[in-house]
Amino acid sequence: MTAKRVLVAYGTKHGATAGIATEIGKTLREDGLEAVVVRAGEVDDVRGYDAVVLGGALYAGRWSGEAESCADRNEINLKHRAVYLFSSGPVDSSAEQQAIPPVPGVARAMQRLGAREHITFGGSIGAGTPGFIARAMVRAGKGGDFRNPERIRTWAHHISAELGPAC
Repeated sequence: MTAKRVLVAYGTKHGATAGIATEIGKTLREDGLEAVVVRAGEVDDVRGYDAVVLGGALYAGRWSGEAESCADRNEINLKHRAVYLFSSGPVDSSAEQQAIPPVPGVARAMQRLGAREHITFGGSIGAGTPGFIARAMVRAGKGGDFRNPERIRTWAHHISAELGPAC
């Protein structure tokens, strides 16, 4: 039996989204799938994969340009695969309390790619996060790590169940 191949690609500025993608990849591998985790900017061809999980950080209501570019570059081939999208970004507990609809750019990507679903996870801003806005948020007491590893793993298990057993 050959394991289904899943590409987990992510666009991030400061690493929080990379952490989510890594957790998704690890969980998919635990479920028996062959999962490869890479930055979205490094993805030129998705044809070697049965499914693609593509995620991006949210900044000011926009999805990562790196993730959007990956979707654009690979649009034709993504349409012929199982595609799942995720966003990371709220630096509060809102992603835990309710489903957050995709921002407009992600909603358009879902339509174009025929994505099966989208989920938003909490983000992370800490003392080491670069940038004026991040530092100001931390100083104002609005920083923190709002990623929920259990919620991330639950979603990854859901993807594994949808993709089914190895071929």
